[in-house]
Amino acid sequence: MRQTSRSSFWVIVSAILAGCGGGSSDGTKNSTPPPPVNAVAVSPTAATLDVFGRQQFNASVNGQSSNAVTWQVNGIAGGSQQFGFISAAGLYFAPAAVPAKSDGNGGSTTEGVTISIKAVSTSNPSASGSATVTLLAINQNAQNGPAELGTSGSNAHDSITSGNKITCCGGTLGSLIQRGGTQFILSANHVLARSDGAAIGDAIVQPGLIDTSTCTPNSATTVANLSQFFNLQNGSAPKIDAAIAQVAAGKVDTAGNILLLGDHTDANGVPVPGAPQAGFGLAESGSLIGREVAKSGRSTGLTCAAIGSVNALTSVDYAPNCDGSGNTFTVTYANQIEVLGGSFSAAGDSGSLIVTQDRAEPVALLYAGSDTDTVGNPVSDVLNFFTSEGKTPSFVGGGAHSVIGCTLPSKPAASSLSVAANAVKSEAIRKATAVRDAHAPELLAHPEVQALGMGMSYDNPEEAAILLFVTKGQPRTDIPAQVDGVRTRMIEADLFSRRGAVSLEDSATLERSVAPPQLAYRISEAEYERARVVHAAHAREQMNQPGVQGVAITSSVDSPGEAALMIFLVRGVAHGPIPAVIEGLRTRVRESSRFKAGFGEASARRACSLAVVRTTLADRVNKLGLQIH
Repeated sequence: MRQTSRSSFWVIVSAILAGCGGGSSDGTKNSTPPPPVNAVAVSPTAATLDVFGRQQFNASVNGQSSNAVTWQVNGIAGGSQQFGFISAAGLYFAPAAVPAKSDGNGGSTTEGVTISIKAVSTSNPSASGSATVTLLAINQNAQNGPAELGTSGSNAHDSITSGNKITCCGGTLGSLIQRGGTQFILSANHVLARSDGAAIGDAIVQPGLIDTSTCTPNSATTVANLSQFFNLQNGSAPKIDAAIAQVAAGKVDTAGNILLLGDHTDANGVPVPGAPQAGFGLAESGSLIGREVAKSGRSTGLTCAAIGSVNALTSVDYAPNCDGSGNTFTVTYANQIEVLGGSFSAAGDSGSLIVTQDRAEPVALLYAGSDTDTVGNPVSDVLNFFTSEGKTPSFVGGGAHSVIGCTLPSKPAASSLSVAANAVKSEAIRKATAVRDAHAPELLAHPEVQALGMGMSYDNPEEAAILLFVTKGQPRTDIPAQVDGVRTRMIEADLFSRRGAVSLEDSATLERSVAPPQLAYRISEAEYERARVVHAAHAREQMNQPGVQGVAITSSVDSPGEAALMIFLVRGVAHGPIPAVIEGLRTRVRESSRFKAGFGEASARRACSLAVVRTTLADRVNKLGLQIH
């Protein structure tokens, strides 16, 4: 974070006093300097806002209203896309989504998240006052009239009582599908069908039990009845975490509108609800890598990010009861879609529909995540499972449209975020330097290479890499992905200021002269097919390695345009060395907490003499999803 300093100064005003009438006098008089700033206060001191909401804050200095302050949001002058912006006059614009934080168990949660608003004196930067903002996703509210999707919902029986404690669950009623003229709500199995524990015909309520005052369905509305679900324990491949519920007459918006997903805003600048593109959605392919997507869910609201990898192989542990009790079981998933960013989803967003930002085309059904990523079932697998009597369901919706909430100034930080640089151990740098020097003549012989340096690998931030500064737009010759076990990384520009083998310092200077790399790049279908062959041959082999929780197809950051095999590692768990290349395909390492389906968060409340414990999806996964067995 960059901090700015301001110098303070006193302005001494000289006033010339003039007399009139029978006499006159001339002279000057120094005004008394204003008192030093000792106290700054902000009002109101606390505010609760919906996403996209606005709040006027006012500052006082030494007890007097004042504009002689600068405003910060979470320590950032003027604010940011992720936490909201604030004007010079103190008008705060809330972001599109409720920011997520670590839940302490490796997942993400919005529970207890607040945003800090601070006013800092311009004459005495050490004096400041603050206020807090609590953001609420409108998706959690009880709806009047036909319910729009992307909203809080659950099975009416998704609670469990133990002694004087009741634990209840909830997730997201994601989207609307139709089959043979009948409409159904689509969500995750562990939202609608209680991880196989529900009965066909069970009431589905809005809001979910977690968002009622008593953890019971008494104050909720039955909007649908459970019709069908994929059996997590006994269903055949391809595995999905999905269920559908036939809508009750007049209780669900028949146009399939999803909260905040529209292509324009209302008079208050809030995106209107919008339906996804009607039809069957996008099939999983290499063209999805790097594609910008959005979702509207119960906990975080509207979030925007990019697909990081496809064809992900993962496994998930489930528990049947809302409080996480019961006999756990494991489900192995193949060909999953991974979305970058820990703030894309949090506890309670399972069941949300993931769509493209530019056309609102359905891509995946959200059901799991970690503190850095979100995982979804491809919609093609979901719709194919619910095919009946030759009738394949399709998404209820309209034409293609953009998701305007992802283009507004207050949109959450998303896929275009650049990769953060890490410090690389000096021993690794020394090894990379020695290998580079030994092979410099052959590497510089490639006509597109202008200079050779050293730095970190973005495909595996724990390792050093030989940096090749290459001419932008010039065709690539056969530059190796690794040399003597050291990764290579391409950096493109029209012209670099250094030539040949350069020092570490000069290497860093050349790096700073170009834009930082992105988290994901688009790849060609040919590259995707090349990666599919390697993935099919080696994914399960890698999954059997300690500390590995997933293997997928992604794009290389070290060499944009090339495909790579993504290896998902569990942070803090020992693992063996990850090869830089497998059968000619680069590997990429992404470390995070364990993936979870259900996420598991809890907060205590009192109601009807019971201690109410609310939890999104109930710790039902026994603290975990996507574990490796």
